[in-house]
Amino acid sequence: MTRQGRLLEIGPTDNTSDQRTPRQLLRLIPEEARASFIPVVPARYASNPHEWDMTRVAPDRPRADGVPIEVTGSVKTQSGAPVRHALLEVWSANHYGRYRHVEDMSGLQLDKNHLGLGRVLTDEDGNYRFLAISPGAYLARPDIGRWRPKHIHISVSGGASRLITQMYFPDEPNNQSDPMAILMGDAFERNIGKPFEPANNDLDEAYRFDIVVGGRNATYFE
Repeated sequence: MTRQGRLLEIGPTDNTSDQRTPRQLLRLIPEEARASFIPVVPARYASNPHEWDMTRVAPDRPRADGVPIEVTGSVKTQSGAPVRHALLEVWSANHYGRYRHVEDMSGLQLDKNHLGLGRVLTDEDGNYRFLAISPGAYLARPDIGRWRPKHIHISVSGGASRLITQMYFPDEPNNQSDPMAILMGDAFERNIGKPFEPANNDLDEAYRFDIVVGGRNATYFE
C-alpha cells in the first residue's frame, strides 16, 4: 500500500498557487526505493563580476532610477550550519513597479538603466551581499487592480535543490492583503528584511535577510 504524506494548502485568491499546487495527498517514496538513489554530486556554481550590483546594467552605466539599497544576510540550515558557495539568483521590479520581462502587462514605466537581474555566491560562512534598487509595488492583476507589495525574489541553488523565496519590506501598505503573506500567517515575519543603517554613504537603505533552509523556523519558500 502506498503511504501518503501531507496535502499542500492552496494560497487564497492566488491563481498561480491554484495552478501549481497538487490537489491530492503527496505520496511518500518507499524506503527501499530511497535506499537505491544514486548520491548527487553538488554543482560548482560561479558568478560573473558585478552581477551582485543590480543598481546598474553595467559598471560604466548610469545608476537606475529610485532608492539604491544593500541587502545582506546568510544562508544556513536549521542547525545553523552555513550553506557554502550556494548560488543566489536575484530579480525584482524597478522603481516604478515594472519588470523587464515581456509578460509584465502592467503598462508601468520601464527604466533603460534597470535590468532587475543579479547573481551572487555565498562565502565560507554562508554570507551574501548584493545591491539593488528598492522596487515599487507590483501590479500583479491589471484586470482587477490587485497590487503586490514591493519585494525581491531570491533563488537559492545548492547541492541537488533549488528553492525560491521573497524578501518583503517592513510596513508596506499591501503586505497584509498579499496572498502569499496570508498563506504564511505568523511566519510572514521571517520573510521581511530587517532595516539597518548602511555603512556606505552611496546607499540610502540597507536590509538584513537571513535565509534558513529546513526546520520549523525555515524561511518560506514557494
